[in-house]
Amino acid sequence: MPNTNDIDIVRELAKDTAEIAALPVQEETRHLWRNLNALKPTRPMAMMDQVCWNELEITPELQLRCETPAMRRLERMLRRQLYQWNNFRVDMVVEPFVRIPMAIHNTGFGLVVDEETAITDPDNDVVAHRFHNQFETDDDLFKIQMPVITFDALETRRREEEARELFDGILHVRMEGLDPYLSIWDPISTWMGVQPALMALVDRPEFMHALASRLTEGYITLLDQVEALGLVCGPQSLIHCTGAWTDELPDAGSGNGTATFKDRWMFGLAQMFSGASPRMFRDFEIQYTAKICERFGLVYYGCCDPLDGKMREVRMLPNVRKISMSPWVNVDLGAERIGKDYVYSRKPNPALLAWDVMEDDEILADLNHVKTACAKNGCPLEYILKDISTIRKDPTRLNRWADMVMQVCKE
Repeated sequence: MPNTNDIDIVRELAKDTAEIAALPVQEETRHLWRNLNALKPTRPMAMMDQVCWNELEITPELQLRCETPAMRRLERMLRRQLYQWNNFRVDMVVEPFVRIPMAIHNTGFGLVVDEETAITDPDNDVVAHRFHNQFETDDDLFKIQMPVITFDALETRRREEEARELFDGILHVRMEGLDPYLSIWDPISTWMGVQPALMALVDRPEFMHALASRLTEGYITLLDQVEALGLVCGPQSLIHCTGAWTDELPDAGSGNGTATFKDRWMFGLAQMFSGASPRMFRDFEIQYTAKICERFGLVYYGCCDPLDGKMREVRMLPNVRKISMSPWVNVDLGAERIGKDYVYSRKPNPALLAWDVMEDDEILADLNHVKTACAKNGCPLEYILKDISTIRKDPTRLNRWADMVMQVCKE
């Protein structure tokens, strides 16, 4: 059980959070996200996520004071949210509730990643990976097991009662179901290594089709189980670091255990195919991921993979609403091919915050280039700065970027 001091610390942080969550600007910002997600934007929107918190934790506002691990996790979450709101909020929304995960167990596909890592900064969770290939022969296909989902009702009730007592009268408690990660090729790249997997697409295409098919079957089995158990996650605030507020999903306001994944967003990606041809991308990714996308109401597609040259194939996926345009795309080509049909989800290059000197003029030029290209082609636009592995231990860089992007969004 948490001690009295831990409880006092978390409740004070929760009170600060509740005061901010009650501000009228929160609903105003949700409204702006709903407009963007309906392809009727009021203006471009901006988010910042996946921040290198290890370089910020020297600041007093982020220093943890709780003693018990569970309370430290809540304290960390609240402190980071408050810090971001006070320093680089852009278009974030502070919700009047806290999400507490239900006790859900997923057996996964039965494999453990076999890898070596190289660490540059021991305080940073961004590390280099060298994956060992676990699929040398065709028989290795059967290493992949079908996921099994189980639910611990007693542990879930314990978590809920403890959270409600802790946050009583301050923040609402939402018991959170499963919001599954559904990439086919990201896990394959960690089980085989990227180079062996790419070579196998050429040398062993039938095996790789079988591998993709088996993962697709596994994911659909997982979705079926989660729905049957009533464990679908509640309405999302974020989907892959971007605002997910919408009026279009049929059960968007329900978190009562009756929702299906048709009421939710998913995100898909195939980063391993960044250098593959559109045809290979279609044959090995699109035909399989399409079967998963059709289970959801709305889809955010892409991550670091450049999709400007693969838009014909992306258009084959059902229910896509937002498409990632990574730092490696041709900005103008991407805008031309997205047009008015999807949100152009621009991922500015986080390396621009990592140089010895942060060049504001270069950042503004990039932001304005994207905005001009999107305006020319009628693209709804959002900027999502993420994957920020370093800011050279200079927190003001995040504030500066936030000021610049909001200047561009509001001009």
